[in-house]
Amino acid sequence: MPLWLISFLAGAAGVLAFAPFYAWPFALFSLAALFALWYKAVSAKQAALVGFVWGMGLFLTGASWLYVALHVYGNMPAPLAALSIFLFCCYLSLYPALACLVAYKLHRRRGSSQNQPMVALLLIMPACFVAAEHLRGWVVTGFPWLVEGYSQTPGGLVLAPLSGYAPIFGAFGISWLLAITAGAGVLLIKPLLGAAISRSRMLILATSIVLIWAVGIALSQIDWSAPSGAPLKVALVQGNIDQQLKWREDQRAATLDNYFELVKETDTAAKLIVLPETALPVFLDEIPKDYLAALKLRAEKNDGDLIMGVPIAQRVNLTDTAYTYANAAISMGVSPPQRYDKVHLVAFGEFIPPLFSWAYHWLQIPLAGFTPGPQTQAPMRVSGHFVAVNICYEDAFGYEISRPLPTAELLVNIANMAWYGHSLAADQHAQFSQMRAMETSRWMLRSTNTGLTAAINERGEIVKFLPQFTRGVLNIEAIPRQGITPYVRWREAPVLIGLAVVLLASFFIRRRASVK
Repeated sequence: MPLWLISFLAGAAGVLAFAPFYAWPFALFSLAALFALWYKAVSAKQAALVGFVWGMGLFLTGASWLYVALHVYGNMPAPLAALSIFLFCCYLSLYPALACLVAYKLHRRRGSSQNQPMVALLLIMPACFVAAEHLRGWVVTGFPWLVEGYSQTPGGLVLAPLSGYAPIFGAFGISWLLAITAGAGVLLIKPLLGAAISRSRMLILATSIVLIWAVGIALSQIDWSAPSGAPLKVALVQGNIDQQLKWREDQRAATLDNYFELVKETDTAAKLIVLPETALPVFLDEIPKDYLAALKLRAEKNDGDLIMGVPIAQRVNLTDTAYTYANAAISMGVSPPQRYDKVHLVAFGEFIPPLFSWAYHWLQIPLAGFTPGPQTQAPMRVSGHFVAVNICYEDAFGYEISRPLPTAELLVNIANMAWYGHSLAADQHAQFSQMRAMETSRWMLRSTNTGLTAAINERGEIVKFLPQFTRGVLNIEAIPRQGITPYVRWREAPVLIGLAVVLLASFFIRRRASVK
């Protein structure tokens, strides 16, 4: 079988490690295949090609749902949408290609030793791979989709043993441990290397990996936070409004009626009612005052509050006709009204990056000109607790979600995944929320338009959810929690420092060897 095809299939198989499949052993298989092919590469060009084709397998299989947003709902012509997704996957694949290229350069040096395969597959390649993942989650606002660490969230029939590291090192730390394990797997299969490793070293290696995973299982039993009050009755609303109808003016009244009826169906004891992102498809100042008053009254009757997503238009100043637009969440009820503006906007969906204004000609996406909110926003004080709201894609960024902690006792994500139709997107996105819940040791409550509306506990377990593409209300009891995890305290710093140490040490060792 051709080298490129093996690499492509290995990348594609890795998608099975993520939601909705949760078959995390495929992450190890996929990474081990990538590392073995990289190690056998005979040139830097071949090493980079291995990484690029592996990435194409992963992203074309696992992220091609973006085509639905561009073509079906963005009305981009099908050939152009397909080409755009292909080019985007090419861009994403540059990161594993870069990892393989840099790792090859750091590994291939004059001289050799018995330790060389172990150094390459346990230190250099895993560090380069995770560094590239982290870079992908940062450049051009970031796209940290299908980061290998997410494969260790609870959900499958097989225990995810590395999930216990989430409150300490976060998703990228778990990626690193998975990569090291994959490298160890390649080392333990001698024929793949063409290099001998002593039996004693193989025994030490196998024991070390088992110990790492055993510690992960033990860590998952630790309670990193404690309840800060009695269980809170919460109602999460799922309106199930078709994206093609959502912004049509002739459907506006029906949408408002739909959500009002759902709010009336919520548990009368619910202290917190949550509606999805841009639940009401009009600007806040265009919503009838009596409608807002009725929603507020419903929350007040429960002696509680309501949070809903709504776009907000504001004048730049009193003498100017220009406006700024925010993708926001507002609260109403017994607590004072509060507001959160989305900080991390989605490129092309909520704003058009510089030099890409031509995209407006092809994309028909409403409200693509949002302004980001302040980096630091206090959690809402609603229903007697501090609640940190994040909107849609923001829960893909752990260091951002941790900002309101340890003050926040609950996390709330509101989203509209109708953009991506019947695809893997909604389940993969819910997996972000699972990881954020584990990292912060907080419940994450998700209210979405078409799914996945769910309650996720502090261990990342989906306690209860609504089926996708159904209209309904999820009534649950969430437990507010207090405390601080190592990840919240240090965020990405330990992983980034560790990666820097390994990569810099590898660079200087290689440089020294080249001089000799």
